[in-house]
Amino acid sequence: MVTRDYLSVKVWDLQMDTKPIETYQVHEYLRSKLCSLYENDCIFDKFECSWSGDDRNIMTGSYNNFFRMFDRESKRDNTLEASRENMKPRTILKPRKVCTGGKRKKEEISVDCLDFNKKILHTAWHPNENILAVAATNNLYIFQSKD
Repeated sequence: MVTRDYLSVKVWDLQMDTKPIETYQVHEYLRSKLCSLYENDCIFDKFECSWSGDDRNIMTGSYNNFFRMFDRESKRDNTLEASRENMKPRTILKPRKVCTGGKRKKEEISVDCLDFNKKILHTAWHPNENILAVAATNNLYIFQSKD
């Protein structure tokens, strides 16, 4: 079973209910901003999570129209962005990275620049194909792997 709290995704073995067997940090960079996120009610956002058809990957939404994917075997994760700029056919999504302070690289976005009104709350993965859907505000984005 997979569950999602505000900062993490947890995978549980139903035979062992004392602790999760896997934990993935979704947006740890927001930990220092929890007070302000509580004040503007963001802390109550309900992000869905979904499994890939082969149970190897987990996907969940985040802010700034970002969504996170976690590979359970390799323990690698990716942050991708659903936006209209990426909507040309056959466009390859580039991984995004959020930096927490100091100097940032050109392709990184500062945690202070995240748009908390743009959020991916709903995600779905096709049960047999490597096709996924994410819903952002009033837009539905569908992505397909090139493999």
